[in-house]
Amino acid sequence: METVDKVSVVRRLAEAKEKSGKSYTEIAAETGLTNVYVAQLLRRQAQLKPDTAPKLRKAIPTLSDELVNSMMAPPFRSYHPDIIQEPAVYRLNEAVMHFGESIKEIINEEFGDGIMSAIDFYCSVDKIHGVDGKDRVVVTFDGKYLPYSEQRSEHMTSKLKREAP
Repeated sequence: METVDKVSVVRRLAEAKEKSGKSYTEIAAETGLTNVYVAQLLRRQAQLKPDTAPKLRKAIPTLSDELVNSMMAPPFRSYHPDIIQEPAVYRLNEAVMHFGESIKEIINEEFGDGIMSAIDFYCSVDKIHGVDGKDRVVVTFDGKYLPYSEQRSEHMTSKLKREAP
């Protein structure tokens, strides 16, 4: 659920970025972050860490103390349900759904039974020229591998606490 406050903050963050005249990629280069993470910060989908705040303020000089402080609070990570209708988002979703089973099989083959984390996760978007000379979009998902655990009762802490005398 997006609040009016979040919408207002995101609008003001977008205005500050626009005043900087910089792209997400340029801000990322100045801050040491990925371009997608910079976008997540400015959309209040990620939390600004104290060590990164000075770098971001230098990259986007019009960020006020109020905006920086709001960015340092844990965000309400959400998305508007209509976002899937945006063609770029729809195509990304379609690509993941289309290639998902094959990606899952390769993850299992290379790593074992598990998944890719979306918490310990890096994402970037890059522009390259293909062999045909045309622009191509490269989306990189770089997530920690998380193996599924065998659910053994002797490892279940809550059960052990209940059985203790």
